[in-house]
Amino acid sequence: MHETSDETLMLAVDLDGTLLCSDMLHETFWNVASKDWSSAITAVRALRDGKAALKHQLAQASDVDVTTLPYDGDVLDYISDWKEKGGKVALVTAANHEIASKIAAHLGVFDAVHGSTERLNLKGPNKAEFLTETYGADGFAYMGDTDADLPVWSAAQKIITVKAPRNLRDKAEAMDKDTVHLGSVKVDYTPYIKALRPHQWVKNILIFVPILLAQHLDLTTLFMGLLGFIAFSLVASSVYVINDLLDLDADRAHPRKCKRPFAAGTVPIQHGTAIAAVLLGLGTAVSLCVGPVFLLTLVFYFAATIGYSLYFKRRIIIDICVLAGLYTMRIIAGGVVANVMISVWLLAFSIFFFFALAAIKRQAELVDNAKTGKLAPSGRGYRVTDLPVVSQMSIASAYVSVLILALYINSPTVTSLYANPPALWGICLVLLFWVSWISITTHRGEMHDDPIVFAVKDRISRICGCFVIVFGLLGTIAL
Repeated sequence: MHETSDETLMLAVDLDGTLLCSDMLHETFWNVASKDWSSAITAVRALRDGKAALKHQLAQASDVDVTTLPYDGDVLDYISDWKEKGGKVALVTAANHEIASKIAAHLGVFDAVHGSTERLNLKGPNKAEFLTETYGADGFAYMGDTDADLPVWSAAQKIITVKAPRNLRDKAEAMDKDTVHLGSVKVDYTPYIKALRPHQWVKNILIFVPILLAQHLDLTTLFMGLLGFIAFSLVASSVYVINDLLDLDADRAHPRKCKRPFAAGTVPIQHGTAIAAVLLGLGTAVSLCVGPVFLLTLVFYFAATIGYSLYFKRRIIIDICVLAGLYTMRIIAGGVVANVMISVWLLAFSIFFFFALAAIKRQAELVDNAKTGKLAPSGRGYRVTDLPVVSQMSIASAYVSVLILALYINSPTVTSLYANPPALWGICLVLLFWVSWISITTHRGEMHDDPIVFAVKDRISRICGCFVIVFGLLGTIAL
């Protein structure tokens, strides 16, 4: 097919999946859910009056930042070329008209805007009929990306597809009209894997801590620990997906998080809900193999993380306590797997140690905001002026955790479990150095968003980890 030079046609551009590497129906739903979950449920009830009513309800309740949405650069370039040749461009979308108007005002390249109303869903045959009535038969070119656009292309003078799969391109070309294809479908699962945050699974190694401390190293217990690790990883990934969907606006405003798959548009957000549901189902199935008590622990963990995503992360101090509790719950889950009672010593150490790491996580965010001149992190309850207090909280809690470990080493319990208890004092020295090291690193603005992920990648932290293992092994060897 050859490209027409008749730029007197009105170029009608679709929004979802065409101009925008996202879908505004899902964008507005998760935007509303992030602020008030009950409002999102209420909006969904409008679906009984039709999809247009649902879109209208969500548009009224949402406040999506259209300036940070992931727009398709190729489409914008095509529009720019069209206008340079004297053509006119209209945004014609099934998204709500109010949302479409905000996007058009932001981009400033459209001569007209048409979107769905509370009564009319401007999609498929409805869009084809509207464009024909507005611009005349064969009086427009249309740019779209899905099978729903076939009726519109049938009525258009010119067809422009955007990242259309091969079968859709064939259907468009079979209409024997001037056809242009922008972009191509690339099968790349890397963004999907990235959305699961597999690097965060390292946290779930904490499940093995009670198993190792109790020295229950039989194959059955280790296998159950592995199943527990897999179950926690699957459920944690489902929560990460949900959290990313709830944090779309905040992530897009962040210098690093804006590259996350859903925020950047490399993974369609409409896939996110399905991915989260599948991961949760798989995690639940695996946890059943471990036992009902472990499943109950996992359910509580999931509920707590959802509560954190929806509410607690916006509450100062409480958010740090919840994060520390989520780390500690992995220790508790390990105790369930090993069928051992978690000691007060281990619980106390875990609470203070992970409180320190959670505070460092917040400290790192505040340091980043101080550098960029923001007074407060997006979606958080802290201010940059809170930085000194948060820093003191992390350091104090970290040192208390080391003190608890020192007192534990001096307790009668250690004598019965370890052949060479004095060697364990080396762990205290290493931890004292490490928590001081990451405190300074965070203060300098060199900390990753997550201190545990930082520890895995940081050379000095890995060396410290090796020393901890060595001193732990020496503690089991009688000299």
